[in-house]
Amino acid sequence: MEHPYRWMIVVAGGLMGCIAIGTMFSLAVFLEPMATQTGWSRTGISAAMTVNFLVMAIGNLGWGVISDRYGVRLVVTCGSGLLGLALVLASRAESLSAFQWTYGVLVGLSASAFFAPMMALTTAWFERQRALAVSLVSVGMGMAPLTVSPFARWLLTTTDWRTAMLTIGLLAWVLLLPATRLVRQPPAAAHTAARPPGAGAQPSAWQVLGTPQFVVLALTFFMCCAAHAGPIFHMVSYAIACGIGPMAAVSIYSVEGLAGLGGRVLFGLLADRLGVKRVLVSGLLVQALAIAAYLAVGRLGEFYALALIFGAAYGGVMPLYSVLAREYFGQAVLGTVLGAAMMLSSLGMALGPLAGGWVFDRFASYAWLFIGSAGVGLAAVAVALAFPPLPPRRNALA
Repeated sequence: MEHPYRWMIVVAGGLMGCIAIGTMFSLAVFLEPMATQTGWSRTGISAAMTVNFLVMAIGNLGWGVISDRYGVRLVVTCGSGLLGLALVLASRAESLSAFQWTYGVLVGLSASAFFAPMMALTTAWFERQRALAVSLVSVGMGMAPLTVSPFARWLLTTTDWRTAMLTIGLLAWVLLLPATRLVRQPPAAAHTAARPPGAGAQPSAWQVLGTPQFVVLALTFFMCCAAHAGPIFHMVSYAIACGIGPMAAVSIYSVEGLAGLGGRVLFGLLADRLGVKRVLVSGLLVQALAIAAYLAVGRLGEFYALALIFGAAYGGVMPLYSVLAREYFGQAVLGTVLGAAMMLSSLGMALGPLAGGWVFDRFASYAWLFIGSAGVGLAAVAVALAFPPLPPRRNALA
């Protein structure tokens, strides 16, 4: 019988992910008042977000390795302390370069301390309902734009940006540091399932990163994120270019986000019932087709309908990589494996918005963005189909 405390790990992981990702993406809310009050360029302020993604790429791997060696609680405690410190320092920055270093580097480094380690820990606690549990942790992260960003917007209606960012930094400490005390390793009996059944001696993390299974997993993850990052980031601008009003265009983005929350739960349930690989490949195909379908829409109702499908697909597939990695590689090196895979996925996320901006500047149209992104999405499906067979399971519940 599985330990009931496993659901507390899900709660802790969801909360920490929500705060970490929410504080990072709240920069979009701070952009206008910061530019107005400091005179810094919007491009310079926005560059901090690009730095976030690049630092996260490196941080994902580093924190994953540390969590495998020293435990997840140490990693998330360090990440929690660093996140609050980063926001406090960024709120005091007197120059744009100082802000880019504190917010861009330190927030990106701290935010990457949560996703891979907590996903790996969650899979260790669950044998049954593993995909659902991981998806629920991801739901917490998906709640970030619906919680931290509105709170930041409310703070900015009552105070200046420096005080608002300082408040969020202090609140991050108040919420995250106690939550780290909830993080525990699973009971020894469950944690001994550290490697796929039937396997020989557990290979080192660096040996695992050279296997065909990891190459396929990481490449699929990279192309999946590269495919949807551009359309997500440029969706509001694309809708406006199609004649949709600005406020309505923003609501399309919100519908995508909400659909992504539902997609995480739905795909988690389906993966537990039908198998994670089958659901992942199907979700990637739906994502690619939905991206291509945006070329044929023009009215608000059509955008909403497609946003439900696209949001559910890209939101639903994201947690499944963690479950698939656990089934391929076992638990002992999972933090390193997920960290390395998420390093590549972060690079894919950084590539999409940049490519979309270049396409629009070059062709004065987003058509080639959606064509190219759909092509990359179909390539992700093709690579995912190349996944080697999963190792045999110990039993029907593994």
